[in-house]
Amino acid sequence: MGAVKTKRMPRAVREQQMLDAAVRTFGRRGYMAASMDEIAELAGVSKPLVYLYLNSKEDLFTACIRREARALTAAVRAGVDTDAPADRQLWDGLRAFFTHTARHPDGWAVLHLQARTHGDAFAAEVNAMREEIVAFVTQLILASARAAHRDPDLPADEVAGLAEALVGAAESLADWANATPGVTARQAAATLMNFAWAGLGNMMDARPWVPPVS
Repeated sequence: MGAVKTKRMPRAVREQQMLDAAVRTFGRRGYMAASMDEIAELAGVSKPLVYLYLNSKEDLFTACIRREARALTAAVRAGVDTDAPADRQLWDGLRAFFTHTARHPDGWAVLHLQARTHGDAFAAEVNAMREEIVAFVTQLILASARAAHRDPDLPADEVAGLAEALVGAAESLADWANATPGVTARQAAATLMNFAWAGLGNMMDARPWVPPVS
């Protein structure tokens, strides 16, 4: 086989082309099984050019994680109108999350399945993204709870666990939705909304469930 011929194009464009190929390969084959040869061929460039731009397989994978993490957090934030009612904010956030993960299944696989199982450095990148989303959800719930309770000083730790649980449920449900034929992003969002809102609604109305004494 001859060398791969590439057309001249701006470095930023070429790099995104490589990242597109890498996300697809890592997402479908896994980090360990993916090869730089395969990524280069899919991107339509030579392997030395991939190394020139992105240094190593580890650096390439890290760049993929960072790009996909930024895209997901941006999609969730952009999907929420913080002036809307509490239930609409939650619904729009969930719908934005599941729409993005459905449209970018390889990117979601990189973030949720691959990065967490191949080293602390990769996991730390994903954890930073997750903490940002949890903090965003915490603030959404907290603002609504403070308004419902008419208590502007309601501490964030009152709802932090709810936000953590909601994000965890969304992550698991995204895996299930992407692996289950026929499940749309809207259906996944509605499933979690119906599961979560009854409890959140009771909390907003100051009617939390209280565990028994024994």
